Amino acid sequence: MAVVGILLAAGRGRRFDPAGQRNKLLQPLDGAPVVVHSARHMLAALPRVVAVVRPGDETTAAELAALGCEVTVCDDADSGMAASLVHGLRHAAQEDGWVVALGDMPRVLPATIAALAQAVANGADIAAPVHREKRGNPVAFGRQHLPQLLALEGDQGARGIVRKNSVIEVAVDDPGIMLDIDTPPDLQ
Repeated sequence: MAVVGILLAAGRGRRFDPAGQRNKLLQPLDGAPVVVHSARHMLAALPRVVAVVRPGDETTAAELAALGCEVTVCDDADSGMAASLVHGLRHAAQEDGWVVALGDMPRVLPATIAALAQAVANGADIAAPVHREKRGNPVAFGRQHLPQLLALEGDQGARGIVRKNSVIEVAVDDPGIMLDIDTPPDLQ
């Protein structure tokens, strides 16, 4: 069973920089851009990673392509997270499952990503990581949810699907599942 990654890297990061001058995904963190850490961790755990970027973000696209991600540009990324997710899934619709990760979550460990993929490969419809009784990201989906995922709209992503369905919680020793880069102090 093939479970692949969908890395969402098409947001504007308005909470990070309301003026839109600094792309949070390209900010340095431990010697590399934020999104590079996120992509490296996915690539270490999965056979294929489809990275979704917004139009005009050639730098992020180039960073991700250089790592080995399949980069695709979502022309309507500004309409919300659902557009980017649907776009990425269309590029990997033939697969059996997907681990959906966010480009601004660079501290998620490869072992967590691999455990989520394994849960779906073992038959879980949806798998989410849990650290110290708190559920985080990324989330993995089995093929049976593809029609629901492709019907998403707006900025909620797949949260509604997760809320309305049975989820296998995968216990992980990974605080990174709760840590995203939303504001400049998050880079510390």
